[in-house]
Amino acid sequence: MRIAIFGTGGVGGHFGGRLAQAGEDVTFIARGEHLRAIKETGLKVDSLIGDLVVYPATATDNVNEVGVVDLVIVGVKAWQVPEAARAMKPMVKSQTTVLPLQNGVDAVGELAAELGTDRVIGGLCKIVSFLVGPGHIRHAGFAPSVVIGEIDNRRTDRIVAIHDVFSHAGIDTTIADDIHVALWMKFLFIASFSGMGAIANAPAGKLRSDPGLRDQMLKAMEEIRALAQARGINLPVDAIDTVMTGVNGLPEEATSSMQRDITAGKPSELESQNGAVVRMARESNIRVPTHEFIYQTLKPMEEHARAAVS
Repeated sequence: MRIAIFGTGGVGGHFGGRLAQAGEDVTFIARGEHLRAIKETGLKVDSLIGDLVVYPATATDNVNEVGVVDLVIVGVKAWQVPEAARAMKPMVKSQTTVLPLQNGVDAVGELAAELGTDRVIGGLCKIVSFLVGPGHIRHAGFAPSVVIGEIDNRRTDRIVAIHDVFSHAGIDTTIADDIHVALWMKFLFIASFSGMGAIANAPAGKLRSDPGLRDQMLKAMEEIRALAQARGINLPVDAIDTVMTGVNGLPEEATSSMQRDITAGKPSELESQNGAVVRMARESNIRVPTHEFIYQTLKPMEEHARAAVS
């Protein structure tokens, strides 16, 4: 399968590396020193499930050099998705499927608006992975897994084909019974964990062991559960218990990418996580005071980071 990894960071680099190692025709879209390193010495992935190096690796910053592909895995940050959707158009034709693996619940709609609903499927991943240097990815938490599904939850040939390709590469892959429920379960986890971690500047171990922080994180989760219900998403009755099991399984020092970006003064996924909760809650006329507090407190830092980049 011809695969393009649009955004070779922690997520795209790890899963793209696994697919390339398994013999798939993978092109990594990257830029700057990261791109130079991948071209010169390959893509290095340090992983809890086994290290790998993809060398030689096919990589470029020019999508016009790639040609049409069968699958685009979107690995950019959630706030970069609209721009990525426009940029990837030369690689996307009638036979192409676009798979977003972003945090949040906005990416599918943003990609579909630019590329067409029939080109986009739903997807999410579970992994703690990040870029540690040019050409170098580190997987530091969670057993890596991917969940995929058609927007209407049909079991199509392309969904089965992608599942089989990923599974052949050793990637734990599930076809969701309901991709929207799966996306909201991840959203319930990541927005609450990221938001509280950023507010408290605390890792997973502190968030789950400190009674006050744990209570606030649970309140944030309950607000998302109520929001999902208001928007017609029927999460399981044990959704919060399931998500907290995941939090309890994180390494003591684990942090979210959003928290790390905010701490570093970089643009983050705040608008796609806690900001999205606030926006959708206002649309649905329900109260989300915990997320409102998180969002309004962090928003000035986010605005400063974006202004610096601009």
